[in-house]
Amino acid sequence: QVQLVESGGGSVQPGGSLRLSCAASGIIFRIDAMGWYRQAPGKQRELVATITSGGSRNYADAVKGRFTISRDNAKKTVYLQMNSLKPEDTAVYYCNAGVVTTTFGNYWGQGIQVSVSS
Repeated sequence: QVQLVESGGGSVQPGGSLRLSCAASGIIFRIDAMGWYRQAPGKQRELVATITSGGSRNYADAVKGRFTISRDNAKKTVYLQMNSLKPEDTAVYYCNAGVVTTTFGNYWGQGIQVSVSS
């Protein structure tokens, strides 16, 4: 069974920074793309950023220039460095990964709260 466990969320003032981490565990043969999504109250879940196993990155327009996604393949971990946070970044952030075990599966973390307010 594959598990994704997020950490690093919390509350911060506008302009502040947070770093999210998501570690995968279980019997894993390979991890393909990893990413972060978020869901604000009353809104649909949306893509924040993704990164392929080769390091190619993709960002939502709303976070370009402020957020950076990275990964450590040896640690099976993906990170999201969030700078210049805005109140509209407030949401539950979810980690996502495409994981090959005996088959391919798309996995989600449990979600972690990020709150930006003064």
